[in-house]
Amino acid sequence: MKPLLVLLCLFGLSLVATAMLWGTLNFAFSGKAALAGMLLFTASAHFVFTRGMTMMVPAFIPYKKQIVHLTGVLEIAGAAALFISRISIVTGWLLIAFFIVLLPANIYAAIHHIDYQKGSYNGKGLSYLWFRIPLQLFFIFWTYCWVILG
Repeated sequence: MKPLLVLLCLFGLSLVATAMLWGTLNFAFSGKAALAGMLLFTASAHFVFTRGMTMMVPAFIPYKKQIVHLTGVLEIAGAAALFISRISIVTGWLLIAFFIVLLPANIYAAIHHIDYQKGSYNGKGLSYLWFRIPLQLFFIFWTYCWVILG
């Protein structure tokens, strides 16, 4: 829920800022800016809640902590790359792939009732997926609309 609020609030703020600075609403820029801000926000969780996020990685996968940190770094890199015009569309496609690849970790966390912020097994469970799966699809749609189509 928090990443969605960050995304939408940053989108609104960016629209207001572009209107004030450039005299026009720049939806594509604002969409990218909001996505970048959301990615930076979610990347921070990879470093703040490392213990809980490692619990989201299935047991058969080695180097959990390194994977959690790497995915945080990838989110930061993706946020920055959105503003490099030569690679922004490729970045958009890579972010879409990234969102798809992360979905199984969210499903795993829901099945095992993982609360990544507390690092416990007291999470919301499968009911969380009723929100998380549409949210992941929304992030994919957002990226496609504001980065790929621009």
